[in-house]
Amino acid sequence: MTCMQGASFSHIMTNILVVILLTASLFLSMFMFTRDMFTPGIMLLLLPFAILFAASVFYNPRMGLMVAFIMNYFALGLVRYVQAPWGLSIDMLLLLSWLALFFKAFNVKIPLHKAANDLTLVAAIWYAYIFLQLLNPEAASREAWFYAMRGVGFYKLLTIPLAFILLDHPKYVKTMIYLWAAFTLLAVMKSLMQKFYGFDPFEQRWLDGGGALTHIILSGVRYFSFFSDAGNFGASMGFSGVVFSIIALHEKRMGKKMMLGGIALMAFYAMLISGTRGAIAVPVAGFFLYTILTKKVKILTIGSIAMLTVFIFLKFTYIGQNNYEIRRARSALNPQDASFQVRRDNQKLLATYLVSRPFGGGIGSAGNWGQRFTPDTFLASIPTDSWYVMIWAETGIVGLLLHISILVFIVAKSAWIIMAKLKNTALIIHLSALLSGMVGIMVASYGNGLLGQMPNGIIIYLSMAFIFMAPKWEREYSHINNIL
Repeated sequence: MTCMQGASFSHIMTNILVVILLTASLFLSMFMFTRDMFTPGIMLLLLPFAILFAASVFYNPRMGLMVAFIMNYFALGLVRYVQAPWGLSIDMLLLLSWLALFFKAFNVKIPLHKAANDLTLVAAIWYAYIFLQLLNPEAASREAWFYAMRGVGFYKLLTIPLAFILLDHPKYVKTMIYLWAAFTLLAVMKSLMQKFYGFDPFEQRWLDGGGALTHIILSGVRYFSFFSDAGNFGASMGFSGVVFSIIALHEKRMGKKMMLGGIALMAFYAMLISGTRGAIAVPVAGFFLYTILTKKVKILTIGSIAMLTVFIFLKFTYIGQNNYEIRRARSALNPQDASFQVRRDNQKLLATYLVSRPFGGGIGSAGNWGQRFTPDTFLASIPTDSWYVMIWAETGIVGLLLHISILVFIVAKSAWIIMAKLKNTALIIHLSALLSGMVGIMVASYGNGLLGQMPNGIIIYLSMAFIFMAPKWEREYSHINNIL
């Protein structure tokens, strides 16, 4: 009886402290608002909820990873509305999940052995190379390294083992697909609002601050939804379209088929209105890989004919040339395009510079981070555009070869798992869709810096982990069709 009374008293005191904390936070934040201290007021107002959330993550570490997945989709767009380091929230959520696992291990056994596999190993090898870039004598800024290394390899190192430990069940594939579908629908709706109703004041301010240079162009407007830019938005919509259309194609339940099929069509339309020419590589490469993964000659033949038809339509005809979206897509196949020629010239300059620098100029020395931290250096002055060109510039030919080798290994083993190891039809379809979309992003990253950028990065890392866990799932769960 005494223990029960003690527990009840403790519970009451905890509730009282929470109420006091929330009330104090509310009054202090209101005081800051009256002094035009808007951002600090918002942060203070959110502080108690952040504390409660952290406590919840310590109770259930999986929550931290799932919220990181959600924040990953919206973090870059939030910057336009509230000036705060939203990108760092992903680091905090992932690290909080790891910290929660560490302390939870004192009371229960944590299955860390699940993360001991070759996917985690190659993620660790890649990050080790990135970490050693701190010793690169060419590196001009260690601060730039801290910010840039997160998207290049740190998130991958943190996310993949967490997925093996916390998401080791096929139901989480379904959870990710449905969350992703909902976020894609929101992204499409936002882009349609921009197209038919115009930009909101915060977006207009971003455009006036320099965004218009690449988004309000002579041939038309490039819509970007709540993403960092139109290039990222278009490729991400292509990614979503590939994954959802493949699943919808095989889905027997009419409700799910119509929902995912409809979202896929809207995603492809959003990809077109983004005006991102390189995004067309996502469905082309994704669907081509899918036809191979099916191991069916009929589907491979039909798919090849369809892609050849699209290529001929864009390359050798002028049908629909008055349409802005078709015209932009057609220009992607024109080697004489001015933008393509500029990129080739920039790569020639980089090749000359990097010939004596096999380890590159250091992480964060090129692209946006280079312009922010070391604007007077050579690498910061040369646009990289491509993900692989950025890796080449910052980590050298050694880093580029290591990076591509790791990607090839992951894709090859993933394809082998799907084609040779799995027997369950639903599992094969869902994972084939994820791998196809993932490879589409990898191919499109030749033209844009997509692979490690939000929201693509964490979606891809979770997809990799799901594929590598699939053979184990097939042995342990007999009703996967019902789960998915």
